[in-house]
Amino acid sequence: MIDPFGRSISYLRLSVTDRCDLRCTYCMPERMRFLPRADLLTLEELDELASAFIAKGVTKLRLTGGEPLVRKDIMRLIDGLSRHLRSGALEELTLTTNGTRLAQHAADLARAGVKRVNVSLDSLNPETYARITRGGRLAEVIAGIDAAIAAGIRVKLNSVALLHDNLMELPDIAAWAHDRGADFTVIEVMPLGSVEADRIDQYVPLTEVRRRFEQRWTLTDVALRTGGPARYARTSDGGLIGFITPLSHNFCGSCNRVRVTCTGKLFLCLGNAHEADLGALLRSGDQEALSRGIDRAIGIKPERHHFAIRERGAVALDRHMSVTGG
Repeated sequence: MIDPFGRSISYLRLSVTDRCDLRCTYCMPERMRFLPRADLLTLEELDELASAFIAKGVTKLRLTGGEPLVRKDIMRLIDGLSRHLRSGALEELTLTTNGTRLAQHAADLARAGVKRVNVSLDSLNPETYARITRGGRLAEVIAGIDAAIAAGIRVKLNSVALLHDNLMELPDIAAWAHDRGADFTVIEVMPLGSVEADRIDQYVPLTEVRRRFEQRWTLTDVALRTGGPARYARTSDGGLIGFITPLSHNFCGSCNRVRVTCTGKLFLCLGNAHEADLGALLRSGDQEALSRGIDRAIGIKPERHHFAIRERGAVALDRHMSVTGG
């Protein structure tokens, strides 16, 4: 699949649910309204849709949410999709998780061929973590991280940089990750969907975050690419830090990914409204029509996103990250 700008689309992020067991202040309102369960694709439909993309050249598949591990019988989907790893059609099957249920699934994920997971972790202070997540228990996430590492799964920790919540703590989180053999990525807050907090009050550019890292380490930029938007630097003690900058520095030139929601909507760009409804095509039972629908959608993938925080209360898109898929 080649988009209008010559980029090869080989990476699919597939949301299996919009639900989450946390309510992070930068992600969703405290009283989030989730989709009716009847609107969600079945596990079998999610498998069929992912398989259609794999047949068209997707080699990396990331399962997302919401929180993917809250989806009932999620391991049945993952076990089914692992056949594409065994056939060689898929190079990597991975997921992004908040880690709260990772401990109970880590061994099964490893057996299914999942070799890497991203875990969201915005603080190592239990009280701060509970405040950001509105009630999350840090000990559960740490147990999940340790279980994944023990199962042989490589872990990358993701932290959203929040000016008044964790800016001072980010170097400590990076060091904690590196001590466990995990990589670490820091992300600028994204203006997706309305939340109670104002993104202007949350936002801090990663140039400022990097300056704080450089007070602890010498950073050397490296050319590593993992199929995502991060740019990486190596610390003087060997750790890897990624920087994802949707606001301060556009990263779209090498974009190779699309997102599909748990209802079958294909979003061609996280920061644009371009979409295609694949759910109806999927349920028509016409695989050729579904294939043509994917091709037509790839043909309208935009060149870049246009994230910005220009005024109080403004959002780039009135669509929460938990709906789009992380």
